[in-house]
Amino acid sequence: MNDNILYDTKYLQLKSTPSKSGKEWVYAHRPNAKDVVVILPVINNEKVLFLIEERPPLLAEGIAKQSIALPAGLVGDERKGESVIEAIKAELLEETGLKADRIEIKTKKTASSPGCVSEVVTIAIAYINDYKLISEPLSDGGVITDRVLVEIKKIPHWLSTQEASGKALTASTLASLFYLWEERK
Repeated sequence: MNDNILYDTKYLQLKSTPSKSGKEWVYAHRPNAKDVVVILPVINNEKVLFLIEERPPLLAEGIAKQSIALPAGLVGDERKGESVIEAIKAELLEETGLKADRIEIKTKKTASSPGCVSEVVTIAIAYINDYKLISEPLSDGGVITDRVLVEIKKIPHWLSTQEASGKALTASTLASLFYLWEERK
């Protein structure tokens, strides 16, 4: 690929590449991860565990103080040689304190903003039979401020209420819920 690194940090690069028209296209890229995982924790086949997060870019731009998200993380950024399944298990445990009884990968190339970032995510549903903490969940550097269990049938109303209160809804959360709804048809 013919690309040029414009700015480089440990976790993010700003790069440019020629577009189809020949003009320079600038985008963000994660140099240290081979994938990103997003996990939809389904508890007892009745509830979903959501994260309430405070993300600096949303705060900095005045878009939202908080966002509704799911456990997620980079594959291989801290645990070299890590597989996608290993990352799903590790991120679920780190961010929720829970262990999955069964994991189903639903998609491997979901792009949230392909005109801005090269990142795609693997979406998985983690089925958890017993809501019992294995370890104390981490706040991910203060980003995760709360965890909320919502009955599956009440999710659309809950999300509408959260958005109306000023929270942002992450694209990966909505995409993950699509796979949950498809499964329940």
